[in-house]
Amino acid sequence: MPAAELLADVAAIAAEAGALAMRSWRGDFERWEKAGGSPVSEIDLAVDALLRERLSALLPDAGWLSEETADAPDRLACRRVWVVDPIDGTRDFIRGRDGWCVSVALVEDGRAVLGVLDATARGQVWRATLGRGAWRNTKRLQAGDRARLEGARIPADAMPKADRLFRTVHKPNSIALRMAMVAADEADLIATLRWGHEWDIAAAALIASEAGARVTDALGLPLVFNKPRPQAFGVLASTPRLHRAAVAHLAERAERLASAP
Repeated sequence: MPAAELLADVAAIAAEAGALAMRSWRGDFERWEKAGGSPVSEIDLAVDALLRERLSALLPDAGWLSEETADAPDRLACRRVWVVDPIDGTRDFIRGRDGWCVSVALVEDGRAVLGVLDATARGQVWRATLGRGAWRNTKRLQAGDRARLEGARIPADAMPKADRLFRTVHKPNSIALRMAMVAADEADLIATLRWGHEWDIAAAALIASEAGARVTDALGLPLVFNKPRPQAFGVLASTPRLHRAAVAHLAERAERLASAP
């Protein structure tokens, strides 16, 4: 299937999933906490089921990795794998805020080759295919060119003392949307310093990199997807000229936290 046609089909499926979520957003639905304290709702599960049915029909040979589906090792034998977060930013979804999206990536041989974020409550569709650029709705995206850490824009509620050289901007709960802000030159840097899951970042990592941003884990190492343990130590997305300085700024904390038991 041609890349443009596949992207259009995936965007249509993500839009259907987003519309399903929107029917319950700011409404009454069941929600609970999973092990570890992260929230989930019956809407996450319904969106997950829809995405799995539609995406699996689109590419029957592709494996499946999703936040809301029990992981199965058979995905490791697949060249292509769907990496999905049915609702990234569930806390904002539950609270009736718009900082959530449906996140869908197609990974091939460990690398994201297609990514879609459907931020339905915001009327935004972010999409990218490898080597073909990134878009938000009809606008082609271009990351900024900031080179200095001082005053760099970071989506955050508050900053620890070591990071007060940065400037905070609005922070959606969705990590994917925060990474997309770098792609759209609405932020200069986004970094996390904890072990996170591939489904949180796969689609947004491609969108940001196709917009010209630099995207790695928190240690500055390349991201690889569909690993046996589908996690990465943090993510760091930034303007290209800021990335090296950001890795150095975070290095001591990142190395300590990554090696903690």
